[in-house]
Amino acid sequence: MLRFAPSPTGDMHIGNLRVALFNYISAVQRDEPLLIRIEDTDKERNIPGKEKEIFEILALFGIQHQEEQLQSNNLRFHRAMAVQLLQDKKAFNCFCTPETLDAKRDASKEAKIAYRYDGACENLSADAVIDNMNPFTIRLKKPTHPITVTDLIKGESTFAPDDIDSFILMRADKFPTYNFACAVDDMLADISLIIRGEDHLSNTPKQIAIHEALGYTKKVEYAHLPIILNAEGKKMSKRDDASSVKWLLEEGYLPEAISNYLLLMGNKTPNEIFSVKEAIKWFDLKTISKAPAHFDIDKLKFINREHLKGLDPKELSRYVGFADEEIGQLAKVYLDEAGTLKELRSKIATVFGPKEVPEEFKEGYAILRDLTLKAPHFDDYDAYKGYLMEHSGLKGKNFFKPLRILLSGAEHGPELSDLYCYLKNYLKEVAK
Repeated sequence: MLRFAPSPTGDMHIGNLRVALFNYISAVQRDEPLLIRIEDTDKERNIPGKEKEIFEILALFGIQHQEEQLQSNNLRFHRAMAVQLLQDKKAFNCFCTPETLDAKRDASKEAKIAYRYDGACENLSADAVIDNMNPFTIRLKKPTHPITVTDLIKGESTFAPDDIDSFILMRADKFPTYNFACAVDDMLADISLIIRGEDHLSNTPKQIAIHEALGYTKKVEYAHLPIILNAEGKKMSKRDDASSVKWLLEEGYLPEAISNYLLLMGNKTPNEIFSVKEAIKWFDLKTISKAPAHFDIDKLKFINREHLKGLDPKELSRYVGFADEEIGQLAKVYLDEAGTLKELRSKIATVFGPKEVPEEFKEGYAILRDLTLKAPHFDDYDAYKGYLMEHSGLKGKNFFKPLRILLSGAEHGPELSDLYCYLKNYLKEVAK
């Protein structure tokens, strides 16, 4: 089984979506189920409604899963396994106060050495533990040997015992830390491959150490995806609008195009434009670059435009607020100027909405508008144009400028003949 484990603490980041997408494709390729585990144990940061939003976004992107789970429902297992580790003397109670630990961290910083837990509570006698009434955490005993992480993307990384340290499993409030809950949940779900961002690479040896302490021997595979950088070469954060999947969707980027781009970034692909279904046939985690991926909104817009071009005209028409093939074809005419649905809707709204006419063309516009409202139907643009020229007496820019504004709502744009063939049945609505 594979898993995607988001937290309901904010909008879904494109990095999270990339992880979900890679997990989904790999699960299909390996013919294994996909688990969506909502990591909701941080009650203070959880945002109501985000859990539902996560599943809605996954569905929108066609990321199918077979199982769902709330991490909080496993709390009894987290606590039981923490007790087991205490009984097996592979973990210990730590009574150090936050103030004491902060003072030791400050001292390490001042001495310019990396802080490591000094084992102050590791060897307390049983009586000392029983008699101590202060709040306590539970820490895993530091591993006695280095731990090597074999990664499908990064290769091998070895972590010394001091790098792993005697870290906390259960906080004083009796809730698990991220690493302990994650390791236990992955073990309970029999996860075979963990795909996640490289910011979790330092967590992996800790989770392996937990598995070893619990006697779990299953060989789990790992793939840590390189981070995504913004235009300035810095890690994308919430301050970058484009980092939010919801923002990209609201801007009019198609799910198919976003998926295409996330699979293309830092990857070797047989084609530039493809569907997820096509990617399942050739996707390979081992071809992902080890280097950070650079997010390029212009490249995404190019890919989005290509996917818009490939849409059925009737479907595209619905996206821009209509429901017939001709308006979908009209929208495609504007794809040289527009790269998102938001931009397309704006173009189509300008065609059918109230027109802003410069003062010098208002008279000519009024004449052409009245003639259009009264004119017979013309299948051919040249016939329509000839009729207007004959009955308006207008010439040159005094004819073509107001005509362009009448048909498109703008002074510049596609060839009027290209627009007319899709607008000829809507001239009364356009000129109203």
